[in-house]
Amino acid sequence: MSGLPLLAITLGDPAGTGPELLTKALVLPEVRALCRPLVIGDAAVLAKACAYTGSAARVRGFSSPEEAQFADGEIAVHDLKNVDLARLQLGKADPRCGHAAYEYVKTAAELALAGRVGGIVTSAINKAALNAAGHHFDGHTGLLAEVCKAPGATMMLVADKLRVSHVSTHVSLRQAIDRVRPERIVKVLQLTNAAVQRLGIAQPKLAVAGLNPHAGEGGLFGDEEEKFIKPAIEQARALGLDVSGPWPGDTIFFRASQGEFDGTVAMFHDQGHVAAKMLGIWRGVNVTLGLPIIRTSVEHGTDFANAGTGRGDPRSLVEAIKLAAALARNPSARV
Repeated sequence: MSGLPLLAITLGDPAGTGPELLTKALVLPEVRALCRPLVIGDAAVLAKACAYTGSAARVRGFSSPEEAQFADGEIAVHDLKNVDLARLQLGKADPRCGHAAYEYVKTAAELALAGRVGGIVTSAINKAALNAAGHHFDGHTGLLAEVCKAPGATMMLVADKLRVSHVSTHVSLRQAIDRVRPERIVKVLQLTNAAVQRLGIAQPKLAVAGLNPHAGEGGLFGDEEEKFIKPAIEQARALGLDVSGPWPGDTIFFRASQGEFDGTVAMFHDQGHVAAKMLGIWRGVNVTLGLPIIRTSVEHGTDFANAGTGRGDPRSLVEAIKLAAALARNPSARV
């Protein structure tokens, strides 16, 4: 396995299903054939999760990525030892778990920035627990943007043929409307174009969603398309990007899922997320664009309701690992 990329994979919120999903995903031959998966987390939490899933894997803790070994039947953990098992309550938002999850993400990002790992894959965190612990971020994207000093970072969801980036994510709808401005749209288009190219499409066809019903219907249902979105598309074309739109939000993502577009840009969180998750919440992958490191993530949440049952579905995690490994194998693949 020595020639395979080393990926830092965060444990996620210790009270959620993240640890259980790791015990299922990291022993799969298809995962072990692509990377050396190093969990950033708490070895005791992961060992306990093995009991919930019936995994026979042995969990081994290491104090650094350089010491980690990746023997068959074992799961390697960069062990931060930051969870008190006696006080851990599964399925509940807890500031202590929020802080632990924060430390996993921060550590993984710092390892990637230092070149000690080839990329990171993040398991789900709970935003309420994170903020209750005093870490006031809207989620992974904002946290990673601060750690990596990359304020323009945004997310792209990948599900089958659909690749959708967002002009805004975790803000109110009122704020999202205010963020529909040419400079932001052009930046997201540039990031999307670069990301899709590095996923293997040399000349991506990009499409931009409108903000209003029917993309404004020529100004009948709103003027943001005429004032902000169309000028952004024109600017992106002048930069050499193959961009069309604005297209109505109720059809653009279906067309993209059929292969008509290689990448799409949504104006706000739910516009893009609903489309991607309708294709299968357990199959999608979240990719952060605009960071100096590779980062992919599961598309689902902490699934507190199933914590401790062993029933969690690891497919999104597996796909996130596969995508991160593919990007890490290409030294120029920075999305």
